[in-house]
Amino acid sequence: MGRERAHLAASRAALRAMRQDVEALDISDVTGNWVNAKILAGEIEVRIKALADLAGTPLFFGRLDYLHAPGVVAAEGAGGESFYIGRRHVHDAGGDPMVIDWRAPVSQPFYRASRVEPMDVRLRRRFGYTGGDLTAYEDEHLTDPAEADRSSKLLQSEIERPRVGPMRDIVATIQPEQDEIVRAGVGGTVCVQGAPGTGKTAVGLHRVAYLLYAHRERLARTGTLVIGPNASFLQYIEQVLPALGELQVKQATVDDLVAHVPVRGTDTAATARLKGDARMAEVLRRAVRSGISMPTEPVVVVRGSRRWRVPAYELEEIVREMADRDIRYGAAREALPQRIAHAVLVQMERSGEAPDDRVQDAVARNAAVKAAVKACWPPVDPAKTVLRLLSDPEFLASCADGLLSEQEQQVLLWAKPARGLASAKWSAADAVLVDEANDLVQRTGSLGHVVLDEAQDLSPMQYRAVGRRCSTGSATILGDLAQGTTPWATGSWAEALSHLGKPDARVEELTRGFRVPREVIAYASRLLPSIAPGLAPATSVRESPGALYVRPTAEDALDAAVVAACRESLGHEGSIGLIAADPRVPALAAALDAAGLPYLSPGEETSAAARLTLVPASLAKGLEYDYVVMDDPAAIVAAEPDERTGLRRLYVCLTRAVSGLTVLHCAPLPAALAAAG
Repeated sequence: MGRERAHLAASRAALRAMRQDVEALDISDVTGNWVNAKILAGEIEVRIKALADLAGTPLFFGRLDYLHAPGVVAAEGAGGESFYIGRRHVHDAGGDPMVIDWRAPVSQPFYRASRVEPMDVRLRRRFGYTGGDLTAYEDEHLTDPAEADRSSKLLQSEIERPRVGPMRDIVATIQPEQDEIVRAGVGGTVCVQGAPGTGKTAVGLHRVAYLLYAHRERLARTGTLVIGPNASFLQYIEQVLPALGELQVKQATVDDLVAHVPVRGTDTAATARLKGDARMAEVLRRAVRSGISMPTEPVVVVRGSRRWRVPAYELEEIVREMADRDIRYGAAREALPQRIAHAVLVQMERSGEAPDDRVQDAVARNAAVKAAVKACWPPVDPAKTVLRLLSDPEFLASCADGLLSEQEQQVLLWAKPARGLASAKWSAADAVLVDEANDLVQRTGSLGHVVLDEAQDLSPMQYRAVGRRCSTGSATILGDLAQGTTPWATGSWAEALSHLGKPDARVEELTRGFRVPREVIAYASRLLPSIAPGLAPATSVRESPGALYVRPTAEDALDAAVVAACRESLGHEGSIGLIAADPRVPALAAALDAAGLPYLSPGEETSAAARLTLVPASLAKGLEYDYVVMDDPAAIVAAEPDERTGLRRLYVCLTRAVSGLTVLHCAPLPAALAAAG
């Protein structure tokens, strides 16, 4: 133990020295101008932050001792050496590694080596920490036949450790099936169907970190983005990548991506479902291109004493060709003047002139050419187009002919049409339509890699919005069909991936739960036949059983029983989540205030002094708490538009607990949940 603690102290000192070396860099004489100096200074600042030694975060969590067997790819170049595996690379003053980044090839056997396939590893050592102090270690001799197979107590302890604060990384506990997804190549898209507690969110974030390590130059140029379901969820996960040294990954919700118009209105579930239907893409395409018309008059360009005439039939050929190519509306409109100008230049050349590019540009800017383009290919404002579509019955009917029924068109139309953009009460679904129209006019920029979490909740049009952001890149899609809690939730990953534009994505399924206790997951899985009959129930590998209590109570005593259960849960170590149907939250907040129990809102960081969070059921997805108190499951189901969506919401809420779940109810439990397991 003394040797390991000494190596930890030396590694921390080496990391401080690495940071000090960067801080001491003098760039005053190495940049040619102030722009380069600013860019370089920014890069140095990011590097300094990445080299921070985070308090309480172990610098390394494992050690690999390799054999010297020749020809083993995983150990190539290892030569029987020992390597300490940690969150980032650390080297000494001579450049020799003291800690190896967990993403390096030589680190991979830490996650995948086994007795069946030891990958040239003689010994795998796991370290246990209390705070930032190394307090224990555990060895596995993978090539020793005399050593019996046994599960790692340190690994189990780390998985089950009570937690407060934001989500943490899982680099010390990544399992082989998770590691396979994390290290999948950057060229392909991976879809992860993950049951509760299987770590799919963490896998997606660690995949980003791995790809940035393996393909940093490429992704630094094209960018990476993590998309989550809401701001509370993004706050919960925002510290994971910085803890792994990755500081430049952007985060957003789908609503953030499509924020072209201010959202001030709401839709009924039926209206939102229809606006999210994939057929709306063709309706919008027709709307954007509805103003295109064939020329009926020639264009006459006057240059000096000469007049050049492009006949109407030739103009029509040009316009038809542009329309048939189906390129972006705006790009075609920009190209059209040049195509007309080219027709003029052909005439000039036939008459013996020798015009160059400057002449063509001048002709393209000619007033007659510009007037012809405006007449046959008028400018389009995406927001105004969507506004007209939702306000003008005749325009909608012409664009939706053969696609939407008359009844569906009536569902789409605003009851009270807005007078203009400023007064329009746009809904979240309307903003997605505007984004689609915007892309039809001008191509949306693509990133190198996008992670989409809780993907099962997106509509086809939302999938298209995300897909545009990674059309030339790859994606990691994370979700659970059983946790789809929108009326338009996807029915299959094949359908979702098709709308996303990634039909060839590899679909992986994670069913081994690591955080949710087996009693809790078994109880929640009673709902699966009703909400997702095709999915296999998750299994829990937890050795500690966890706690599950289901307590009926009188309606007038429910609030008091909930407060008492919260007090009881606060007697344990870790975070506590009180989850309730959204309409019940004000009453429970008042009951907690009256009882003198302070509480947080979702997204606010828990701490040792503030461990109780009051969570509306609509915001519970993706969050986890050591102990969960659930208020009246029937109310959670009743708060949703339909029973299936309500049962799915209940399934999400039931699976947020890591150590214990207490369910309190005054109304009868939903039949699917009350049924014998």
